[in-house]
Amino acid sequence: MILFPAIDLKDGQCVRLKLGDMQQATVFNDDPAAQAQAFETQGFKWLHLVDLNGAFAGQPVNGAAVENILSSIKIPVQLGGGIRSLGQVEDWLARGIRRVILGTVALKNPEIVREACRHFPGAIVVGIDARGGRVAVEGWAETSDLTVAELARRFEDAGVSAIIFTDIDRDGVLKGLNIESTLALAQATSIKVIASGGLASIDDVKRLLQPDCKILEGAISGRALYDGRLDANAALRLIREHGA
Repeated sequence: MILFPAIDLKDGQCVRLKLGDMQQATVFNDDPAAQAQAFETQGFKWLHLVDLNGAFAGQPVNGAAVENILSSIKIPVQLGGGIRSLGQVEDWLARGIRRVILGTVALKNPEIVREACRHFPGAIVVGIDARGGRVAVEGWAETSDLTVAELARRFEDAGVSAIIFTDIDRDGVLKGLNIESTLALAQATSIKVIASGGLASIDDVKRLLQPDCKILEGAISGRALYDGRLDANAALRLIREHGA
């Protein structure tokens, strides 16, 4: 089980949103590269990175901050937010991003996802964000009529390496992961699923280490790590002890 610490970039700063609302952003660090280094020092094996401005703009915005992070750490990084074309995917992978997360384009132009998987096997992740069980896109500003499982099944044979499932209704409010919906998605597809949104404490980590969660690739943690509700050392030690 991989625990992915999250860095969300807004205006070059490391922030966390509440319920996906850009107007409810809390700045936790004005030096994202230093934050990435801190996560690496703590022992995390991956970094989850989101260009929030890019998600709304439909194109990468915080490129300089991403570059600084990549030059500061050695652990692999997965990046999402505003990546809508094959050229952008290729560019980020060439710069050192290990996995690119495609969200809005997965709904609006799924052939780009399939083409990206063909050109860059193992490097494409689909981000499925849901509000009330329906897929949300354009930085969560729009909600579609499509269910999470319906979108996931469209990529069953595409070669997607993982799906990040975010429950927007829990994101940034520390209510705990939506394990039930996450497991339902994981059971509906053969693609590995990563849980996101609401991870609040060590109890969530313990829940993720239960046998029924073995089908998940891992989970993303943001606010809980920043405000100290989740002790990084304790969480990573627990994961190691379970051999996950």
